[in-house]
Amino acid sequence: MVDLSVNLNGLKLKNPVMTASGTFGYGYEYDDFIDVSSLGGIIVKGTTLKPREGNPYPRLAETPQGMINAVGLQNKGVDYFCKNINPKLLKYQTNVLVNVSGSSVEDYMATAERINELDNIPAIELNISCPNVKEGGMAFGTDCTSAANVVAAVRKVYKKHLMVKLSPNVTNIAEIAKAVEAAGADSVSLINTLLGMAIDAERRRPLISTVTGGLSGAAVKPIALRMVWQVHKAVGIPVVGLGGIMCATDAIEFMLAGASAVQIGTANFIDPTVTVKVVDGIKDYLERHNIGSVNELVGGLLE
Repeated sequence: MVDLSVNLNGLKLKNPVMTASGTFGYGYEYDDFIDVSSLGGIIVKGTTLKPREGNPYPRLAETPQGMINAVGLQNKGVDYFCKNINPKLLKYQTNVLVNVSGSSVEDYMATAERINELDNIPAIELNISCPNVKEGGMAFGTDCTSAANVVAAVRKVYKKHLMVKLSPNVTNIAEIAKAVEAAGADSVSLINTLLGMAIDAERRRPLISTVTGGLSGAAVKPIALRMVWQVHKAVGIPVVGLGGIMCATDAIEFMLAGASAVQIGTANFIDPTVTVKVVDGIKDYLERHNIGSVNELVGGLLE
């Protein structure tokens, strides 16, 4: 028997496989395909203080080995989530995390404080890739000072596990990771989507309404692996890896690079059962290599 359990700085997972925000809805959309409770955790779609309509259509486009999205954090706001969505999540016997987004430090704080009141939610994932409207639209996560400021502010009002999702659209992601660690993050997740675009040559127009959007899928995996490896070497808190994980081998590679757990995103759109297949694949790998615990893989890359 192998041990698949993971402890992310106090957040205990039955296995290292989680779902990425924005790719798994609120979990119950996948009930017909898998036993959601069998996963290490699910991260529900981005939640903001006030309702958001999102960006105009079209806002999704397929690209070679990936996809671009510009959904724009469409959701009905944190109060609607607490009243109408969260009761439906009580049935899951696994960790349910809420991805928290905002356009100002005050937005982040108010949303996190509201989520903090929910007994069944053990953690939030702070999305600091959002544009700070008070700073001219610059994303919080692209600057060490702004990243640290929003994490420190949320840390004051949020008393449970605080995972911070890092933007890859930076010069040195390890420095950003160190800044949010110092500000009180319990773990970091990376990478978020890369800025990209897609064009319809016949129409001479962009394929999505916002022209540029977030690139995800298999195409980003080499970049994500490199960044996870860099951040693991730079911080002392757990790293959760994501970006182009399509199978168990991909997940194992992320763990060897330094991830303590992984999130699966775009692959859910291709195969809604991929998460449980990855769990089974990791277990099989451990058994074949006579490894007793999945934690032995973390940072096990031979250099």
